[in-house]
Amino acid sequence: MERFGSVGCGSVLLVCVMMSGASALLLSTNQHIQCKSCDPQPAFCRSNQCVSNCSASIVCPNPQDVCAAVWWRDAGMVTVETMCHDPTKALRGEMLQDYSGSECVLRIRDSLRVCACTGHECNERLLLNTHTVEENKIDTLQHKPFKLPQLCKFCDIESTMCNGTGVCESSCKVTSICENPEQVCVSSWRRSNGSAIMETVCHDPALAFRGQFLQDFNSTRCEMRRVKGTEDEYVCSCNEEECNNRLIFPDGAAPVPAGPGEPALPALLLLVSLVPSVIALVLLVSLLYFYCVCRQANLKAPATKGSDSETRAIIMIDDDDNSLNHNLELLPIQLDSSVGKGRFAEVFRAKLKHASQSFQTVAVKIFPYDEYVSWKTEWDIYSDAELRHENVLQFLTAEDRKASREYWLITAYQERGNLQEFLSQHMIGWDELCRLGGSLARGVAHLHSDRTPCGRAKVAIVHRDLKSANVLVKADLTCCLCDFGLSLRLDNYTSPEELANSGQVGTARYMAPEVLESRMDLENIESFKQADVYSMALVLWEIVSRCSATGDVREYEPPFGKLKEHPCVESMKDDVIRDRLRPEIPVSWSNHTGAHLLSSTIEECWDHDPEARLTAQCVVERFSDIISSDIITSTGDSGSDDK
Repeated sequence: MERFGSVGCGSVLLVCVMMSGASALLLSTNQHIQCKSCDPQPAFCRSNQCVSNCSASIVCPNPQDVCAAVWWRDAGMVTVETMCHDPTKALRGEMLQDYSGSECVLRIRDSLRVCACTGHECNERLLLNTHTVEENKIDTLQHKPFKLPQLCKFCDIESTMCNGTGVCESSCKVTSICENPEQVCVSSWRRSNGSAIMETVCHDPALAFRGQFLQDFNSTRCEMRRVKGTEDEYVCSCNEEECNNRLIFPDGAAPVPAGPGEPALPALLLLVSLVPSVIALVLLVSLLYFYCVCRQANLKAPATKGSDSETRAIIMIDDDDNSLNHNLELLPIQLDSSVGKGRFAEVFRAKLKHASQSFQTVAVKIFPYDEYVSWKTEWDIYSDAELRHENVLQFLTAEDRKASREYWLITAYQERGNLQEFLSQHMIGWDELCRLGGSLARGVAHLHSDRTPCGRAKVAIVHRDLKSANVLVKADLTCCLCDFGLSLRLDNYTSPEELANSGQVGTARYMAPEVLESRMDLENIESFKQADVYSMALVLWEIVSRCSATGDVREYEPPFGKLKEHPCVESMKDDVIRDRLRPEIPVSWSNHTGAHLLSSTIEECWDHDPEARLTAQCVVERFSDIISSDIITSTGDSGSDDK
């Protein structure tokens, strides 16, 4: 069975080229088509399509050219090469035959996978299977639709707290690439020797599983069915990514307390004997927890006027469940107005009605159904209890809104908006600079750390899209990080192949040089943290540039503001890599001791050499030293002003 990190599936080569029905018109009018054109690079794939991640487009030199893409996977890593190609010539030794498709659909043909298209940049998105091609046409061309193997939870047999009633999650932490495309995700649950155990695997539905054939294996949900001839054994199957992680039991299903002939008394005596020890352990853990909470509160930045009452209310609601809302009834939420829209989702200001009929202002991030992967990625990050931190956006819950075919993430609402909007409308004083910059660094340091402030182990996380638009300003003028749709958990299950397969992601303006060049050291997880630190340095520069303490405050502009609003990767390469440019640090910053020290820190963070950059925790310590230094005083500025 193939797993992430040890797929070893060898090399499979596919070639994708397609020609739409308009190809004859293009050829007759001598029009030149525009196609994606990039050397081989990692691609982002989900169950039915791959995106080439190619940012370069060219107008094909010949009017008869069509868009082409070459796809292969080696050791689990998906790679795509895009180009223009003359269909009258062989491509990788094979002549193109299918010129009628309207999209770039990968198909198997002997050792190659061949097809073609002439739509504008139609080789950017590669479909892995399709239901629009007639079977007799497939037979004539001697090829068939290609489909990637499914991704399923795969932990064999293990103990579980899942009690066999209602809906529950598996405890499996391993995701596997199924060995064959025909295999689907399967889970089984049964009781053995009085304990509940479960199994999560990939399985071919053409074969019997535990003596019976699977039913409803094309479903998107894993609905448990009782195995014939048993009282407490259930099996479910489904055909969607990791769908066997969430088990749905039939109404009335109940666990069997013990198997036939199994003595219940010894287990009861053992339980009674353990009660005093359990109580003592709970008290000890509680004392340690309250000590850590108090210690963390003492380490916070100096208190400011006002309070973030909305966030506190969300925390109170969230303490019971930091996961998906499994209630039969969705939360009573009334959407108000849109406050932002990104590549994958739109954010709304909303009202959450409590039992007392009072309303709580919250933020709702709404993903369409075809952005499940982005929603799931962000939900997985937020649902980690150890992520909770004062400088990370407070998460409430996630919901699958089937009626409207939407996925929701519900979080605290920050009235001041994101940092980019705030800086464009306000000048800030020295104290406010320290609160904004210091809290930003503390949030990034918490993400990158493998320990909580209390010393408990946690999984390090990299944001991979740090920018001022993804940082919110709280009521006390501290920052909190948001938008984790491109984030990665750097746990033991993350392999170099997975990291490479994630592609060149982020916002070009804030990308580190090694990200722009796609030359990150995938064997070293620290390289992903170093790229985050580079992005954080640009945000810190934005903050300092709007501080009146320096005496020279200009109109707000983003880093590399002279470039167009949304520069592409190639434009950023010219400035950042070829010319080694960075945002200007005005001479006036050296007139203020604190700003001068901060500018040195920023320059160390955006160093061209990733190994030479400071860590986020080091930046936190620099801020602490600067704030506590007696030689640093403000220049008489009294706080933030309107632009």
